[in-house]
Amino acid sequence: MRSRAAAQTLGNAGFSDVHSLEGGMKAWDGLVAEGIPEAGMAYFLGAERPEELIGLSWLLEDGSGIFYSELAKVFPEVERQVFEMLEQAEGRHKDSLFGLYQDIFGKVPDEHFPGSVLRDMPRERVMEGGMSVAEALQWTRDKDFSDVLELCLSLETNSYDLYIKMRRVVDDERAIRVFSSLAEEEKQHLKRLTAILDERLSV
Repeated sequence: MRSRAAAQTLGNAGFSDVHSLEGGMKAWDGLVAEGIPEAGMAYFLGAERPEELIGLSWLLEDGSGIFYSELAKVFPEVERQVFEMLEQAEGRHKDSLFGLYQDIFGKVPDEHFPGSVLRDMPRERVMEGGMSVAEALQWTRDKDFSDVLELCLSLETNSYDLYIKMRRVVDDERAIRVFSSLAEEEKQHLKRLTAILDERLSV
């Protein structure tokens, strides 16, 4: 999952000869690679205007927060703290996006937000990477902490990539600052999750 997310990021950065081994190291070792929920698609829903980009970002952060909240309910205390940290971060990101909307448009988002600013709303909750929350939770049910961390790394990589893209397409300096800040925080999440996963895999 990490290699696929990294390959997507490199591709979006302009590299043309990028490959990702399906199944990762498990497949390389000759083991049967397990399928995962589809992550990595650019989930823009046709968003172009600033309000659409803000609404889309909020939608994905909200879905991710729900995903992490559900994971925190089923893992032991030490592992639960990782998911609680991620859930809290998604909440802060939603607050930042609300603040950006108010700053740009001079009003509080209405009760139907983000549906009121998006052209198309998904039928189910989605999160970073455009992945279905329900599908991701179903996949995690028989997985251990390291497997779930791999998925979280993929999600956070996609979120980082999305904010980099959004920063490039907006003209408003306030939006650029917020998307840059969100991208930087996602980058820190990636460093922390990678460190935790590497520590687990080395035991």
